[in-house]
Amino acid sequence: MSESKRLLDTAARLIPGGVNSPVRAFRAVGGQPPFIARAEGARVWDVDGRSFVDFVGSWGPLVLGHAAGPVVAAIVDAAGRGTSYGAPTAGEVEMAEAVTAAFPSIEMVRLVSSGTEAAMSAIRVARGATGRDLLLKFDGCYHGHADSLLVKAGSGGATFGIPDSAGVPAALAALTLTAPFNDLDAVRDLFRARGGDIAAVIVEPVAGNMGVVPPAPGFLEGLREVTQAHGAVLIFDEVITGFRVAYGGAQERYGVQADLTCLGKIIGGGLPVGAYGGRRRLMERVAPLGPVYQAGTLSGNPLAVAAGLATLRALARDGAYDRLEALGARLERGLVDAAARAGVPATVNRVGSMLTGFFCDGPVRDYAGARRADTGRYARFFQAMLARGIALAPSQFEAAFVSLAHTEADLDLAIGAAAEAMAEAR
Repeated sequence: MSESKRLLDTAARLIPGGVNSPVRAFRAVGGQPPFIARAEGARVWDVDGRSFVDFVGSWGPLVLGHAAGPVVAAIVDAAGRGTSYGAPTAGEVEMAEAVTAAFPSIEMVRLVSSGTEAAMSAIRVARGATGRDLLLKFDGCYHGHADSLLVKAGSGGATFGIPDSAGVPAALAALTLTAPFNDLDAVRDLFRARGGDIAAVIVEPVAGNMGVVPPAPGFLEGLREVTQAHGAVLIFDEVITGFRVAYGGAQERYGVQADLTCLGKIIGGGLPVGAYGGRRRLMERVAPLGPVYQAGTLSGNPLAVAAGLATLRALARDGAYDRLEALGARLERGLVDAAARAGVPATVNRVGSMLTGFFCDGPVRDYAGARRADTGRYARFFQAMLARGIALAPSQFEAAFVSLAHTEADLDLAIGAAAEAMAEAR
């Protein structure tokens, strides 16, 4: 018996499904997850000694790669001074300065401990500011596991075909309206009917939790226009895209500014973190300045802040995003060519260094399009890639991430493996 199998058997008796986040269980792709022992650069090693070129990257945060020298040094230095204080630190101020400098729409920011907490808090601010109750989200977009957000959500919900979660009261679900991603007409129709009751629109400006789906031309601009016209708050969930698709996130890449922004992943350098921020007039409503309450024991944790600041300093150097763009484009071309040679229907969506290969013909512009993908074929492809030492997300409905640690040789290996795996996936 492998060590990973032994650990999984033990974990299954103690942890639901043997994992601490559902998609890690490999239920969508079959087999069993390797238990990871260590990682460095673009590679991870499991407890059985197998090595994999990693395109999961802890689901997005590790844009510098695993165990990046500056990040590790920053964590060690910070830990030597204490792991948590429950009091303000200079690092929190420096992080706030870095975030507000990168995102002109963020005039004030509050650090929290997860992306779920950031989205939940931003929505509370929007409701407190507008005095309205309704929220509009998009099919297949995932904003964490808060009750009102598990309505037609993506990520793990998409993987298992569960659009809603048990335990979410119907009264809360009724406060969440949904529309297809990239369907501006549907949004306008909802605002014509309910605009006076809609507090906020929350959107992943680049969807990453139904697989990568970029915004159609004019979609984000249209959301900005309709929310302004109706006095609603526009929330961009940039937990994935912030500092990933550009230093200033999707707002820099597409030139559309939100009222409130959710951040996470990269700003923690691989440690648990989240943040929400926006216009001063909105953020001054947050306690202790205003009546919108939000608190957290580990908010602004000094280790997470140190790791995040080290990551942001590295990303601010000239050429970082040009390299990420080039690496992402090369992997995209390799996957497209491999599918074509194997005669496998596939569509690759990419924005910068995040991409998804959908096993279906034609464009994928929304959740319905993503759901057309052949998940059985993806499972076969996934297992064939894993057998060749390439780690992808164990779900058709997630993103692959390229990091600055990936080399040309890593991409050559992945593209070569994809050519063989596509043939096996037919």
